[in-house]
Amino acid sequence: MKRNNNGLLYGPEDKVSYFQSGLLGLQHVLAMDVYVPPLIIAGLLSMSVVQKTGFLQAAFLACGIGTILQTKFFMKLPVSQGPSFVPIGAVAGVYLTNGGANGGMATVLGSLLIGAVLLILLGISGIYQKIINTLVPALVGGTIITCVGLSLLPSALNDNIFKASGNAAQNIEIAAIIGAVMLIAITIGLRVPQLQRLFRVSSIIIALIVGTIAASFMGRFDWSAVNNAPWFSLPGFTAFHYGFHFSLPAILTFIVIYMVLTTETTGTWFAMSAVVGEKISKKQWNRGIIGEGLSCLFAAILGTTPMTGYSTNAGVISITGVASRRVFVSAGIWFMVLGFFGKLSAFLSAVPAPVIGGIFSIICVIIMLNGLNVIRYLDTNESSIYILGIPIVLTMAVILVPSHLVASTPQIIQYLLGSPITIAAISAIILNLVMGERPEKSSSSAAETVTTKKQASKLAESKS
Repeated sequence: MKRNNNGLLYGPEDKVSYFQSGLLGLQHVLAMDVYVPPLIIAGLLSMSVVQKTGFLQAAFLACGIGTILQTKFFMKLPVSQGPSFVPIGAVAGVYLTNGGANGGMATVLGSLLIGAVLLILLGISGIYQKIINTLVPALVGGTIITCVGLSLLPSALNDNIFKASGNAAQNIEIAAIIGAVMLIAITIGLRVPQLQRLFRVSSIIIALIVGTIAASFMGRFDWSAVNNAPWFSLPGFTAFHYGFHFSLPAILTFIVIYMVLTTETTGTWFAMSAVVGEKISKKQWNRGIIGEGLSCLFAAILGTTPMTGYSTNAGVISITGVASRRVFVSAGIWFMVLGFFGKLSAFLSAVPAPVIGGIFSIICVIIMLNGLNVIRYLDTNESSIYILGIPIVLTMAVILVPSHLVASTPQIIQYLLGSPITIAAISAIILNLVMGERPEKSSSSAAETVTTKKQASKLAESKS
């Protein structure tokens, strides 16, 4: 059963039963590696086990609050918030240069607070939507979506499979099992109408269960961490513990970080818009930035890192065909549950990296193909090839650049090089301004272009 031209079973406004939305919301949570950035930062800051647990729980709570705010009240698209990888270096740098354990976190949180307020003011002013309409036509939007998937793929394969802890051969075996299970489930869902809803909708969670069982038989699942975790606990290290301290250099540093985050989030929104086939309105752009700012504001108060829209969810929707906002509200509730229930948080943290990597890699490819799908409906010329191609080259260059070269650059450049998506977006925008044409239709969004072309194709088919 297909509900629209994009092949979705459920659109954003369609109602899904509470039981099904709860199950599908958990599937989105499991497909997102939101615990990775907080754990990396906790390690860099030499946090104790208790601090690390509190930091992770605070991140889950911030994910939940941000996801519900964006999905239900502000962006009103199926968008899930999560900790970004972009601020990792900045958080560690500001922390260590401002007293470390003796006041460093207060300076970090104070800077995050100011940056979040500035994002909110940007949305209230209405400037953000004007910037997007001017700088990001459909070609640039499709290019950004393509680079989002491309930039995440090496992390899915390297960090979660090839270079993950444990036996490398076992990692590949587990990821292969995950990939095979997902492909079988998706194929059954596509080929057998009677089982479409069950297998297509649940393909990711089925793969996660099978992968976790396989990893457990291989001795790769650490059940002791789950057994030792408390059933219920509150995050103990929030802004009420650390306090806020304001430092101008630190604030300026995080303003740059928030600019990078905004670019990253914009790419995610384009990806989601293309998947669900709905144009993002002027009001949605501005409300979305307000929601982003509020997400980061709550994250700062809870004592964790800035939130950003997660592009992996667009890939999950493409696989499952379910884009209902009710599912994403359920995902937000699950995140908040994880913020209070230590044992469930410990279980998710214990899911082996190859299990996540097997799913993550397929999701990345689907995101990338969604971007290319946007571009293939456009009237392109020689300039368009460069506007698309050069950002792809730069995305790969940033991913592959040796770390010692990055370390030799100024700090602000290091922040930019830490986000291939940002480099891709900036280069695509600049190239389009210099080389792109200015037809009236170029102002249409990526999602609107795809939807219009598909509707025209369907109409032509029906007439023939």
